[in-house]
Amino acid sequence: MRHVISVLMANEAGALVRVAGMFSQRGFNIETLNVGPTEDPKVSRLTLVTEGTEHIVDQINRQLLKLVDVIDVLDMTGDEHVERELALIKVRHDNGHDAVVAMARNYEVSSISEDDAIETLQFVGTGDELNAFVAALEDAGVLVELARSGAVTLTPGATGLSYDEADDA
Repeated sequence: MRHVISVLMANEAGALVRVAGMFSQRGFNIETLNVGPTEDPKVSRLTLVTEGTEHIVDQINRQLLKLVDVIDVLDMTGDEHVERELALIKVRHDNGHDAVVAMARNYEVSSISEDDAIETLQFVGTGDELNAFVAALEDAGVLVELARSGAVTLTPGATGLSYDEADDA
């Protein structure tokens, strides 16, 4: 089963290496990984997608919480959350620009550059939507290059992960 896990961790050198090392040492695979600073410059949010049973993911979450740099962990699978992925996609439209434009319109994709019959598109949406769009491009034979960000998630409303320095005092 696919699991989306959000981790708050110290924004320090080596923190990401320790998280990735924990996965590697235990033979867990990371499908996608995305990390960046939060509203607090001392804290980073890491969003990762992995596959596994409930038991395995519970074990992963417990192991993550044992890491010194990890502040909090939230498995968002099954909970209400907003998930988006960014992709930059190069397509060839020498067989007809109209077909690419029609596909892009169906997925609300925007064009960000065009050069030598290669157009660069920007996609923002769910992973499933991106997979469908990429499959349509492959079926049409126009996909040239793809770069994806991996999942980024937040819970709606007031719930979610947060860090309060006062809790550490």
